[in-house]
Amino acid sequence: MTQDDVGAAVLRRWAADAPGAVLLDGFHALKHALRFGADVGPAVTSDKASALALAADLADDLTDTLDDLLVEVPAQALRELVPRVHPTQVAALAARRDRRANLDALARLPRTAPVVVLDNPRNLGNVGAVIRLAAGFGATGVVTTGDIDPWHPNAVRSGAGLHYATAVERLPLEELPPGPLYVLDPEGDDIRSVPVPDDALIAFGSERHGISPELRARATRLVALPMRPQVSSYNLATSVAMTLFHWGGPAPV
Repeated sequence: MTQDDVGAAVLRRWAADAPGAVLLDGFHALKHALRFGADVGPAVTSDKASALALAADLADDLTDTLDDLLVEVPAQALRELVPRVHPTQVAALAARRDRRANLDALARLPRTAPVVVLDNPRNLGNVGAVIRLAAGFGATGVVTTGDIDPWHPNAVRSGAGLHYATAVERLPLEELPPGPLYVLDPEGDDIRSVPVPDDALIAFGSERHGISPELRARATRLVALPMRPQVSSYNLATSVAMTLFHWGGPAPV
């Protein structure tokens, strides 16, 4: 089989798999998905030599895997597969993490790390950035409420594929995992004086309207981040980062 035949075959498989698959847009998304056990299907690049050079520099543990997995296709073909070609010229499809396994992980007690709750977020880039933070801090997972899918391609791109490193699901308020609910609210106690337990749900409001009255009413405790007077708010991902840092994150090795 010629290289052209291989490329044509992988493009046909892409077309068949795409409707139900997660788009891994860029080298870093593919790298993290592979490291955290994603079931990766077709993977393409318009410059395999550059992709493998990047792997040798940044992910040598995956160089052989990527050499076997990546298929080079014409640049025009890659542009037709994705909404916007990533600067690394790499894209792949993968199966979404099993929902039942995610829900079991979120519900399991005792927990050794909190669950981040995003209450009706509106910006997919922020959702992905929060998931990336949660993965880095070793949080149990990220739950969103509202109508935005946290597995949307824009969130996966912003999260650099780290959806596979933590449990990410969308749930209605009445199905949130168990645990004490710590809600970030300007009227809450200064978080610096409040220990956040490992089994907590830590809830953050939407970028536009803050925390919903329904979630606020369920709070075990309201807590607030320190903020200089006349500064109105922090970016959502910044707020999550400060809160997870206050909680503690992974222990030093």
